Amino acid sequence: MRYFVLGFFLLCILAVSIAGFRGDTSRRTPIELFPDMDRQPKVRPQTDSGFFSDRLSSRTTPEGTVSRGSSYEANAFNTGRIAGTTNFVAVLPVKLTDGLMARGQQRYDIYCAVCHGAAGDGKGVTMKYGMVGMANFHDPRLIEMTDGEIFNTITHGKNLMGGYGSNIDPEDRWAVVAYVRALQRSRLAKDSEIPEAARAALK
Repeated sequence: MRYFVLGFFLLCILAVSIAGFRGDTSRRTPIELFPDMDRQPKVRPQTDSGFFSDRLSSRTTPEGTVSRGSSYEANAFNTGRIAGTTNFVAVLPVKLTDGLMARGQQRYDIYCAVCHGAAGDGKGVTMKYGMVGMANFHDPRLIEMTDGEIFNTITHGKNLMGGYGSNIDPEDRWAVVAYVRALQRSRLAKDSEIPEAARAALK
């Protein structure tokens, strides 16, 4: 009990010595634990700056800068949505070419196949490590999904899937969408839609 009273007394003295004199004036220079919080190396607007040759602190935006809410975010190519609405575009807003399809396959193999599988059936290599519930692109729900919604899912992710908007350029995302449609078509195509030469090879 004696040590407790002594410890409590010392604690009170410490508390008073730290907080009891707040607001008092002093001629001594204050102790600065984080001086960068008081003197930040920032440029204030409308002031001289020795960093730039013209000594102007206020600068025009660099070429290629995109502001939020700009026209960049108001077109189908970059968002997958019809401009001015929340509706997804039904089909690709880019021209479908062999080059686009090849690019889509390449990007798909890099970013998507590990989870969704090479055939798009949701049986990627991650299943061996206990990850289940990967989307099967041959599911009727995903077959009926618009191209814009697939693009949006690639961009922002969904459920356990993270977004790839910062990793894959918009044109490459559309290429992936085109390749996903090709994977779906590989199982949905009718015999009459397959060229004669290819049909013979399949048999």
